[in-house]
Amino acid sequence: MEERMLPGPNAEVWIQRDGANISPSYTRAYPFVMARGEGAYVWDVDGNRYLDFTSGIGVTNTGHCHPEVVEAIKAQVDRFLHMSGTDFYYPVQIELADTLNRIVPIGEPTLVFFTNSGAESVEAAIKLSRYATRRPHIIAFRNAFHGRTMGALSLTASKVVQRRGFAPLLPEVTHVDYGYCYRCPLHLTYPECRVACVSCIEEDLFRTQVPPEEVAAIFVEPVQGEGGYIVPPREWMQALRALCDRYGILLVADEVQTGFGRTGKMFAMEHFGVEPDIITVAKGIASGLPLGAMIARRRLMTWPPGSHASTFGGNPVACAAALATIRVLENGVVDNAARVGAYMLERLREMQARHPSMGDVRGLGLMIGVELVRDREQKTRAPEVRDWVIQRAFEKGLLLLGAGVNVVRFIPPLIITEAIADEGLAIFEEVLTEAEKAVLGLSLT
Repeated sequence: MEERMLPGPNAEVWIQRDGANISPSYTRAYPFVMARGEGAYVWDVDGNRYLDFTSGIGVTNTGHCHPEVVEAIKAQVDRFLHMSGTDFYYPVQIELADTLNRIVPIGEPTLVFFTNSGAESVEAAIKLSRYATRRPHIIAFRNAFHGRTMGALSLTASKVVQRRGFAPLLPEVTHVDYGYCYRCPLHLTYPECRVACVSCIEEDLFRTQVPPEEVAAIFVEPVQGEGGYIVPPREWMQALRALCDRYGILLVADEVQTGFGRTGKMFAMEHFGVEPDIITVAKGIASGLPLGAMIARRRLMTWPPGSHASTFGGNPVACAAALATIRVLENGVVDNAARVGAYMLERLREMQARHPSMGDVRGLGLMIGVELVRDREQKTRAPEVRDWVIQRAFEKGLLLLGAGVNVVRFIPPLIITEAIADEGLAIFEEVLTEAEKAVLGLSLT
């Protein structure tokens, strides 16, 4: 595969300027400085081309600069850029709300609150959950990521660096075990366990620590994102819904990363046959423009005017991009994500037989995680192998990201073909082979 001297001279100048001007809290895995993008490919400021299997952290689901989305943005820019939707009306915001209410997997009327980001959508859901139920307590999951603003951060539990130094956080939040079957926290085996990690909420938490009648909501990612691309069993999500129903608790699905076709369905909750009460979305909703939404059953949205608002949420340009994005997704792109995602999973599982460091391969659609280990029997995490793979892949022209402690995540644009998938997987296997030899001392034939 192609080798590059990185960063290039132009990238180096920009990286130095970045260091002098931008917060050190940003995370950069490698020195990529983007100049432009098209479809599944991006170019840096030195003219190097890369295959992008990050989609801007799960945002550019329709690919970079999809022509229909770009045209919709240009048309709206010619009309007007802003007129706050919390104080005034404009058709493009209303049309998008109507579209979202049509496509969300909730079988009764819903209403939309627009935001600028996933974290803001989660904040809105926290407020609405407490307001609608008049209950104070919220349950979230270990390894969860819901954002870094103070309320969302209180639900986040994927990395301690995200929480260190920011206490006190939101009170009345409890974290419980997720359906992480590869590393079951109860040391059980699915399906014989009968999803005991859900039963423990009722049999342990509700008996000893948290009165169920004081719980407003359970916040759940249908597939945990930052925590490691963890896919729970279908039965686990169904048991969670049944638990909420028994105690009048709202089920909030955080679909910020899983939504808009990423998992091979428009929303990941459709895989589980479960309807949430509230859905939070952002990322892939507008192909790169900042937009989010909190969508809830109409009967829950009883809060009065002024109780929650957003100056920029539902910006008209972002709404136009979102409408075009949804049209593109519904015109075969979601189906393509399911098909090519299944192909990639099959290829990766074949690869797993050749590579002892590949402990687990999991995913839905084009949201795929490979958990790297030092020892497959002991499942000893290998973050050093993961980090080697991501860095070397960048040097060879493939952009990847990590998740959790030791997971490589594959989140390419949903428009990729099997040929493009093969291109990326070839680089991945090449650098994984290097890492197994250099880091683990393995010699593979």
